[in-house]
Order: sequence, then structure tokens, then C-alpha cells
Amino acid sequence: MVGYACIPNVYRLFYDATVELCMIPLPNCSRVFQALNGDLYFSNVLKEDSRNDYICYARFPHTQTIQQKQPITLLVLNHGSVEERKPTFLIPSGSSSSKMVLRGQVLELECITEGLPTPEVSWSKLSGEFPDKRTSIVTFQKILRIVNVSDADAGEYRCTAHNHLASIHHTIRVTVKAAPYWITTPRNLVLAPREKGQLICRASGTPKPTINWAMNGIPIENSPEDSNRKVEGDTIIFDEVQTGSSAVYQCNASNEYGYLLSNAFVNVLSETPRVLTPANQVYQVIRNNHALLDCSSFGSPIPKITWFKDSQSSTLEGDPYLLHENGTLEIYVAQALNSGKYICVARNTLGIAENHVYLEVKEPTRILKQPKYKVAQRNMNVVFECKVKHDPTLIPIMIWLKDNGELPDDERFLVDSDSLTITDVTENDAGTYTCIMNTTLDHDSASAELTVVEQPDPPTDLELTDMKPRSVQLTWIPGDEHKSPIHKFVIQYTDSLHDHGHWHNLTHVPGSKTTAHLELSPYVHYSFRVLALNAVGLSDPSNPSHMYKTNPAAPDENPSGVKGFGTEHNNLMILWKPLSGLQANGPGLQYKVMWRQKDVDKNWTSVTVANVSKFMVSGTPTFTPYEVKVQAINNNGIGPDPAVITGHSGENFPVQAPDSVRVLVLNSTLAEVHWEPVPPKTVRGHLKGYKVYYWRERSLHKHNPHRVEQQLLSFSGNKSHGMLPGLQPYSTYLFNVRVYNGKGDGPASSNLQFETPEGVPGPPSFLRITNSNLNNLTLEWGPPNDRNGHLTGYILKYQQETSININNSNELGPIEELALPANKTSVTLPNLKYSTRYKFYFHAKTGQGAGPVITEEAVTIMDEGKCESTLLNVTGRKQTLTVVKDVHPAAPAFGNVSSSVGEDGMLISWEYWGTEKHVYVEYIIKNDNKDWQKEYVNGSQAYVLKGLKEGLSYRVRVVAKGHDDQAVLHQSEELLVTVPAMPSRQADIATQGWFIGLMCAIALLILVLLIICFIKRNKGGKYPVKEKEDAHTDPEFQPMKEDDCTFGEYSDTEDHKPLKGSRTPSNGTVHRDSSDESLVDYGGGDGQFNEDGSFIGQYSGKSSIRETAEAHSPVNTTIVNSFV
Repeated sequence: MVGYACIPNVYRLFYDATVELCMIPLPNCSRVFQALNGDLYFSNVLKEDSRNDYICYARFPHTQTIQQKQPITLLVLNHGSVEERKPTFLIPSGSSSSKMVLRGQVLELECITEGLPTPEVSWSKLSGEFPDKRTSIVTFQKILRIVNVSDADAGEYRCTAHNHLASIHHTIRVTVKAAPYWITTPRNLVLAPREKGQLICRASGTPKPTINWAMNGIPIENSPEDSNRKVEGDTIIFDEVQTGSSAVYQCNASNEYGYLLSNAFVNVLSETPRVLTPANQVYQVIRNNHALLDCSSFGSPIPKITWFKDSQSSTLEGDPYLLHENGTLEIYVAQALNSGKYICVARNTLGIAENHVYLEVKEPTRILKQPKYKVAQRNMNVVFECKVKHDPTLIPIMIWLKDNGELPDDERFLVDSDSLTITDVTENDAGTYTCIMNTTLDHDSASAELTVVEQPDPPTDLELTDMKPRSVQLTWIPGDEHKSPIHKFVIQYTDSLHDHGHWHNLTHVPGSKTTAHLELSPYVHYSFRVLALNAVGLSDPSNPSHMYKTNPAAPDENPSGVKGFGTEHNNLMILWKPLSGLQANGPGLQYKVMWRQKDVDKNWTSVTVANVSKFMVSGTPTFTPYEVKVQAINNNGIGPDPAVITGHSGENFPVQAPDSVRVLVLNSTLAEVHWEPVPPKTVRGHLKGYKVYYWRERSLHKHNPHRVEQQLLSFSGNKSHGMLPGLQPYSTYLFNVRVYNGKGDGPASSNLQFETPEGVPGPPSFLRITNSNLNNLTLEWGPPNDRNGHLTGYILKYQQETSININNSNELGPIEELALPANKTSVTLPNLKYSTRYKFYFHAKTGQGAGPVITEEAVTIMDEGKCESTLLNVTGRKQTLTVVKDVHPAAPAFGNVSSSVGEDGMLISWEYWGTEKHVYVEYIIKNDNKDWQKEYVNGSQAYVLKGLKEGLSYRVRVVAKGHDDQAVLHQSEELLVTVPAMPSRQADIATQGWFIGLMCAIALLILVLLIICFIKRNKGGKYPVKEKEDAHTDPEFQPMKEDDCTFGEYSDTEDHKPLKGSRTPSNGTVHRDSSDESLVDYGGGDGQFNEDGSFIGQYSGKSSIRETAEAHSPVNTTIVNSFV
């Protein structure tokens, strides 16, 4: 063992490696080791350890200097063989030692040994285990290092060194001391006068620290006495502090390894509470998260914090609330019901303060539809959907990332509100796309991967190997798969000899293979190519391989699809499918056609043909079996023995009709026909079956028409009977039977006749209500169109419904039944209930039973001579009839449909006598195939269609529908209306309201002026009166007033015409001749009008004339009054 000292506390060992004085660090190993103090130890030396340039360098980091020791020479002497030695300790010496370390520092224990061979070192702790994560054994197990030492690391550690000669131990007792460290530091106090408090200064260490107090920098024992203050070791207790007791207190904790110092300020003051948290602050949280509502306060004494919600009087305590010491209110799991106003109240003995804050619980942001993994082909479009649900009061921001980075700055990337679209995808677009929805409170994200695939590249380097006459080996190199594995390779060939330029599939191999063994045909000039197939599609073809020619040979196969049949009764056509050029195997392809009559000829008749696929044999007997075969031949030989097939010469029509034809009638609609099959020789062809021709000759009922409709039923195979279904009851039928083959029908058997028995009749042809009164109605019907026998009568059943309100479900009463004779076509039902709905069931019957039922409904309603009935026809559709006295009930429900053009639109009017309230006006543009447009009519019989286009023609109709607004019950005739093209209303001044009003005002003004002028011209004059007046007016007659617009004067012209404004006298008399009327017969008297135009003249000696006129002109008072 050799050791060299290197004392400085920072050091490195080097040795000079070259003559250029390049210093190389000395490598450590288990044999050569640098101790913690810098000394270099050799557990044993070797010859190569001899050097004269061992140098110790010491580096001092604080002074940034390096010092070098003089080179040291090590000379290893060779004394021959060296004996092995047991291990011994160099550091530390002896069997035990001790080590002290401070808490929190690094503990390093080392064991350096010598011996031969080099001893191995191991460590153990006698009093426990090494602390995890803080322990390391380094430098070839020679140093045990524990960082951040704690009190638990104290104890005995054992170092063991051993080689194959012996094992030794060294025990190191480790003691952990500690400089002071804080357990509780004193905290500032704010106390109100006469309040209690305390300062705690608690520290630990090894040995235990000493606690010393100072006030305002002066040891507390030297400070002024204060009866309210008491020092008890590490605690100062304040009892009923007084104003002015504020001070700064220092705590010093020290032992021999260090000290700690901390200050605390004791402030004695009186302060009412103040809430420091801003008022009306709004807190927003996401549902199911925790919420923290601040209530920072100040006051002396320290205020007590309580919380309230909205208008509640109880404090918020317990689940789900937690009140922290600093006044913060925490809600563990916020829900929507926690939203609202919260009141924070700070209270001490001096006062109270409060603050309001608001909590808003928002819905979380969630991605409802995440983007999905996409596999897209190049140049396709890809859409990633990202549909998000978020709180509507939060503003969302959608962000898309590609591979956790920004999207490429490319116009092909289209970001929508809930999707990302990538157009014309390229390979560079592959990656992971992430959708992030951010709000001010939370976010959610989802990712999906895009894989861009395309068809593979074509294979390359095609090579032919192992070439044989009928096979070859083809190899190739696959192209790029483009992220979609190749499923298979398709090998194609072209034959430049027979089919140049056309490629055909030869075979395919799995995508994992790159070779194929190809079976070849003779006499082909092959070129091969390969295509790769993946999930996208086929690649482009590879370049063709070199041509490979195979030698010709005799055919390997004969034509397929050989058939023999006749086209006429005396020939045999032989057909086959010719061989392809690839199947010919050589030049000079021909076909040897051979045939012979089966079971008759022993030798084959043959002919050799080329370039054809059929051969006709003439002069054969009718429908005779022949054996046929076709053989391929070329210049290199003949093909294999061909297979023999059997065919027949041509067919002819059968020559015999079936015998023993008979019929068995099973019921009124079904009969069974029997016959004896014909002999096979008479068929003269392939037996296809038998045909039965039958037709209805006539009906057995005189009322049914005569009809002849031939029908046919075929029965395949060699049958001897068949069924004839669907026959008409009560009818006479004729039929015959024929055999048929591939050529056609044979002769018919003799016509036989059979009759079908009676059946049930068909439904009556109609049922209607013809008269409806208060308590009876009449039903009429027609007999069935198909009586199917002798009618024996009719059955009428009816029942009343408890309600006629068709919107409600009706309850049916008991059924009344009435049997009617066959010769009757109407019946009147008396004693019916007024205003009641009846339902009728009616059917005919024969001796075989009753036929199908038809149903009708009727409602007896009486309204001013009218009654309405609702009928239900055979199909169940309701119809409404209006029955008027002496009017047929089936009259149309609509009438007098007309149209007129108004300013508001097209006015459609009509008359309607139905009871349905669901009435619509439907219209459609003429020659338009779209659906009818409809407008609902609310009980009126006129409607204005608005919005029709000018200049177009419309088809208009009025319909009444059922309660479901689906079935049309009544419909008027269609009306064709044309909307005129209206001129511009601005250009026609005559239609303007203001112009019409102006003209009326002017006309009225002119009329007033004329009246005034006329009055003034006649005012105050004397007028002669006709002497020949036939009658005098009543002296009590009062002249008309001016406001009556009539005047009693006469003109003095010759015609003496009366005034146009004269009236019939009020006494009810009229004169003989209106042209000779006069106001008064004056004689020689005078007459005048006063200022207001009234007559003031007097009568003289004409009363008798007046009385005579009255006697001869009596007039009915009622008639006169009708004109007044």
C-alpha cells in the first residue's frame, strides 16, 4: 500500500501523460482511490504504477486560485512473487470510531482498505435502515453519503471489507447535533386595550437552545417594568394591556452551533371593524368546483366574521360551508343553487361592518362530440367535428392545435364554430389535432389523429428466374405503402402473339410476399407486370418484365359447353365454346366434331372444322337421341379424349290429345280436371306438361250478362289432373286439355261442359237514403251485380248512435234487423228518432248464404224544410247530403261558384249546403304540377285570395274535408280565373281618392249656387194659375219648405208643365192626369209667395170643382203611403 498526502481542502490529482506536459486526471478504481481529504491510496501496487509525475493540484474557489504541489515519484520494486494479504483498514484505523454531523448537513463516511487481492467494501446500519432517497454509496463502495441529515440518522454504521482470505469490520458511531431551528416563531399582535395576548418563541436544537427576549432592542430584564406583562421561558403573556404598551419584541434562540432571531410587533389600539375586501365583488366558479369568498377585515379587537346568504337570517355554518380564520367562506362543491348574494359581517365590541359579494355558479364547458380518428386519402377533404356545450353567459374561444402547436398558415385549413375542415389533404397534414374550448373560467379539450394514406407506389425491379417450359418465378421490390399496408399483389400478363396490348389477371399473392410462381401455357409470348393493392386502391402498374416465350404443344383441353339439339324436326345442331388463343397451345387450331345415333350406330360420323363454334347435321329423324363430342386439334397434335354428351334432334308438335278427360266440381268456385297422359312416343319432343283451356259459357241466371273469356292453366310435368280455381258461381263452363312440348301444343281434347253451383251473392250495387222526415226515412238499393244464384232476399240491420257530435266518440244502440224480399228495392223506416244518427248494414242472400255487407250512415236533422244526412259508402268514406223537400239527396254540396276581381285580391263566392265545417278554398297555377295551396274558410261563403300573381291563370275549387282534414268529402267544380295585369295606380288620376272628393265638392257647390240663384229670381212675384185645373188642392195643404228642394210655383209658359219637385197631396188623393196638375185653381183671385217661398194666395169659388175631383179619384191609402 502506498499513500500520498494532498492537504488543501479542494484538490485534484493528475499525472503527466506526454512530454508536452498535458495533465490528465488520475482515474479512480477499487484499487487506486482518492480519500475525502485528498490523499491518494493504493490498496496494492502494480508495476505500471511506477511514475515520477504524480502531482496534486488544490483549487481554492473563493480566491479563484490554484496551487500545485511538487511532483511525487512512485517506484514499485519487484521482489519476485508477492504473497496475498488479508484486508486491513487504512482509514479509519482500529475497529471503531465516531463522527459528529449537524442536522441538515451531509454525512460522509469512508472506508479505505489494503490487501491482496483488492478487498471489497460494503455498508450497513446496525440500528436501522438507510433513509430512502437520501442515501448513496459512491466511489467503488468506499464512501457512504447521507444528505439532509436528520436526528433519525444518528446511530452505528458498519463498514465491512473482505476478500477470499478474510473479512474485517469497522463501526462508526454517528452523533447528530443541531443548530437552533424554529418550531413556532412569534407573530405580530394587534390588541385592544384590556385585551389578552401572548407571544410564543419556540425553537429546538441539540443541545436545546436558550431563549432570550428583548423589547425595543433592550434585554427584557433591563426594560421598564410592566405589571401586565409576564415572561415564562419561550412565552410572553400580556394581560389587560393598556394604551401605550405597543412595542417591538425580539426573540433569540441559541446554542453552541448557532442562533435564531425573530421580531414581533405588539400594537395596542382601538379600531372599529373595517372590511377590506372590495364591495359588490362578483365571484364566478364552475359548477362542482370549490368557491372561495373573501372577507378580509381589520379592527381591534379582532372582528368576528359571520356570513349570510340573500335575505336569510341564519349564519352559514357547516356543510357545505367552511369558514376560515381569515374570514374567507369556502363552499366545497358549488352548485347552481349556491348562486346569489352573500353578506359578510365583521363585528367587535366597538362596532359592526358588512360587505356584499356575489357568487355566480356557471355550467362547465364540455365537448359533447369529440373529433374522431380519421384516415383520409390524399387530395380528399377531412372534417373534424368538435361540438361544445358551455355556459351561455361565458364567451367561448375555440382553438385548434396540430401536434400541440399552431395550425399551419394555410388557406386549406378552415376553422368553423364547431369544426375544422382540411381541404386537399397532403401527407404533411398527418398528425394529432386538438380542439380546445376556452372560457374565462375553464376549458375542455379533445384530440384525434389524422392519418393520410394513398394508393401504394408501383413495385419495381421485376425479375424472371427459374424459367421452365410451363412455369417461371417472378420477383419484385414493393413500393412505398403510404401508411396503408399492402393487402396483396396482382400479377398481370399480356400475350404479344395473340392479344397484344391487352393485360389480363393471371394470379395474386398476399402482400407479405414479393415472389410468385407462375404456371404458364404453351405457345404464348408473356410479359408480366405487378400491381399493389392496399385499403385505398390499386397502385399504378409496374414496368413490364422481359418477354418470356413458351414453346407450342398439343391442346391440353377440349372445347367446353358442348350441346346437341334440333332447330327443326329433321336436324341436329351441335354447339361448343371455342378455345382461346391461350388455350390453343399452338398454331393450326381445328375442331373434330363427332356424332352417332344413340343405341343404334356403333361408328362415329365426324367432320373437322376451323374458326367456327357450331355444326349442323341434317336429315335426322324427329326427336332422336344422339351422342356428340368435340375434340381440339392443332399442328402439334390432338387434345385429350373428349367427353360424350347426349342431345336430341328437333321436336315436332304432339300428335295425340289426352283421353278420359273428366271434371269434378268441388264447390261454386273450384273444379278438378282429370285426364289420361298421352303415350311418350306421341309427344315427339320433351314433355313440358299439360294445358287446360276453359271459359265461362254463360250464367245460369237470366239477369247476368253472357260473357266468353278464355282462360289457361298450365301443369308442368307428366301430370294427370289439375285444379281450376276462381270460377264464377252459378255458371256454365267449357274446357279442353292439351299436351305440349318444346315445339308447342298438341291437339285439344273434346270440349266438355260443367256447371258451378250457387254461391253467396256479391254486395248490393248501391244503397242510398232518398227521403228523410222527422221520424222516418226511405232507403233505396240495387241488386248485386253478381247474383251468383237465385236471390232469396235482403237483410237490413240498423242501430242508432247516442250522439251526433262527430268530434266525440259515439256509442251504438241495439241492432234492429229487418228481412226484405228479393223483389223489393226500397223500404221506409218509420218511428225513427228525430235528430239522431243511424248506421245501416245491408246485404243480399241466396240459398248458399249472405253476401258481403255495405254500410251507410244517416242523420235526421230538420231545419226550415231541410234535413242533412251523413252517409258512409262501402269503402267507409263519409259523404254529406243535403235533402230538401222534393230535392234528390245526392245533389252537389257546392253550387254557384263565381269569382270577381277586387282591389284586395280575387273574390271567390259560392253556395254550400253541406254540414262539414272544414271548408277550404284551394288554388293552383294552371298547368302547374305542384300541390294545391289551400286557405281555411271560417263558416263564410266567400273568400278573398290575396297575393295572386298578375297575368297568371289559376284553377280554383272549394272543398269540404273530414275531421282529420285529410279525406275530401265534397268538392265543387273547378273554376278557371285569370288575374288581370293592373295598370300603375299612380298614372290613373281618376281613381285617386283626393281627386274624386274634389270633384264631388265642386259639384255640390255648383248645385247650391244654382238653387240660390233660382230662389232669388222668383222671390216676391205673382203667378197666374191654370184655369183648367181639374182639381183643387186641399186648402189645408201646407206648401213645401225650402229645405225640401221643391217649390209650388208654375211657369207662365204655354205648356204649363208642373214642377219636377211636386208631390202627391198629403190627404191621399191623386189627380186624373199628372200633366194637368196645378197647385190651386185661382179663378180671378191672386196668389203670392212670401219671403220664404210659401204660398199666401187665397182660393175663390172653386171648392166644388175640388170636391168633384176628389169624388171621382179615390186612391187606396196604403198604396199612396208606399210612395211617400
